[in-house]
Amino acid sequence: MRLFHLPLLLILLLALPAPLLAAAQNISAAQSREMLQKDPQIYLLDVRTREEYLQIRLEKAHLIPIEEILRRVNEIPADRPVLVYCAVGSRSAQVANYLARRNKAAVYNMYGGIWGWQMRGYPVLQGRP
Repeated sequence: MRLFHLPLLLILLLALPAPLLAAAQNISAAQSREMLQKDPQIYLLDVRTREEYLQIRLEKAHLIPIEEILRRVNEIPADRPVLVYCAVGSRSAQVANYLARRNKAAVYNMYGGIWGWQMRGYPVLQGRP
């Protein structure tokens, strides 16, 4: 009986529009740094709270806290690659997967977040922008 369900599931998945199946690509802090150095068009999105952002952030990051994403999603370019980060990668994974279903361009989640970035000794900014 269960073997019957597998072909049916595959047919349903193939019939779904591609945007419904889209998922963000998880990349490390090292891959993120390399990508940011090579492509200045990447939109860097910080989805942490304002307080977290003021404590420590990446240069050129745009702050849109996760609780404001739905209201402010139009501020995020749909035609440029987007790299999303948070503290450790959990909140950013949620936002990145949401954006991957909406955007035409690639969406990446930096797993390990800003703490993984900082642990590798990569540069960060602190205090008010």
